[in-house]
Amino acid sequence: MKVAPAHRVKGQLRLPGDKSISHRAALVAALANGVSHLSNFSTSHDCASTLSCLQQLGVSITRDSDILSIAGRYELTKAVKPLDCGNSGSTMRMLAGIVATQDFSSELTGDESLRTRPMQRIIEPLELMGAHIRSQERKPPLTIQGSRRLKTISYKMPIASAQVKSCILFAALRADGYTEVIETSSSRDHTERLFNAFGVPVGKKTTSDGNSVVSIEGPARFTAANFLIPGDISSAAYFVAMALLLPGSELIIEDLGLNPTRIEFLSALRSWGANITTSDVRQECNEPVGTIRVRSALAATPAKDEKRILSGSMIPGLIDELPLLAVVGTQIPGGLEIRNAEELRVKESDRLAATVKNLRAMGAEVEEYDDGLAVSGPTSLRGALIDSHGDHRIAMSFSVAALIAEGASEIDGAECVDISFPEFFELLERIVER
Repeated sequence: MKVAPAHRVKGQLRLPGDKSISHRAALVAALANGVSHLSNFSTSHDCASTLSCLQQLGVSITRDSDILSIAGRYELTKAVKPLDCGNSGSTMRMLAGIVATQDFSSELTGDESLRTRPMQRIIEPLELMGAHIRSQERKPPLTIQGSRRLKTISYKMPIASAQVKSCILFAALRADGYTEVIETSSSRDHTERLFNAFGVPVGKKTTSDGNSVVSIEGPARFTAANFLIPGDISSAAYFVAMALLLPGSELIIEDLGLNPTRIEFLSALRSWGANITTSDVRQECNEPVGTIRVRSALAATPAKDEKRILSGSMIPGLIDELPLLAVVGTQIPGGLEIRNAEELRVKESDRLAATVKNLRAMGAEVEEYDDGLAVSGPTSLRGALIDSHGDHRIAMSFSVAALIAEGASEIDGAECVDISFPEFFELLERIVER
């Protein structure tokens, strides 16, 4: 994909359904009593993988225009072949919690990238609950022998991970009694919100030492519901960055998910002087949804041009947007430093290494650390050949960089964007003025 520099972006967008919410809504609906109707379901390949796996497990799923209808069932059917999760770590980790509650064996596999990703983080709690799991050195494929009599656990998360938390909560639906997940750093709470919306109460409390405890009492079953899935805030991030970095830009994004655990990106940009306003906020099935307006501006300057630093408890809420923020960091006085983000090395690619390599190709001054990077700014970027490493977030982040560069860029492997956001380049061309 060749991307030429742009003059500005201007227009109004509605985005496909949030990928994180779509995964979870489909999984919850598949276990519910009755038929659920989901509107604006994600168009991503990742979410298609979740639907395909559910169908292999005997769940009836039909689509009529924009509405996905899912007939839930309490007992699933053993799949006749391995459940292919494609490139989706979300599918594999959360579905593992569900098949662990079934009285049969399931094999979960995926593409070459997914088969390199760590699964110890779900294997440990599921085995503590009574599932038996075989793996390839704690990586996929996973063979899970489930049980209808799982044990309750009180599990302290070693890292902040909404996928692992969700895996445990799904497994806890068939355990007898209270299961607790203890988080030292908060992660996305879409699963808790959906459990409550579909009739399974989720307890939440904060301990005296500041930990967050999420719990459910099993056995429990969902009640079918109708749900409009809000636009994906992680997808919106790329368009927000375009509008901020290109002078004279103005962009409106409607019906966007504004979950507090997902808007750290907007908060960080506002602290850097970004002109981002929010309006028309309402609730859709326990999720806040609204409109944002973005005008070009990054005005705030730190004292003595010191680097802004993203680290610690901020990182879980920014993890998907960090490569994009590194691009933005090349354009702000003092630059940007990102630390405590070693999780980026085990995503669809080593996102730290990929970000550093591509920024350097575009003329940025970058220092790489084991757990992050630092970029100097402001820097004039130049067009370059960008290696996506088959990673959708790298491809989209550097599409933004290409718009502000001098000279055209070429993104190798840009088709990987279809994994999460097939409409990305089409929508980009709709709002870009050159």
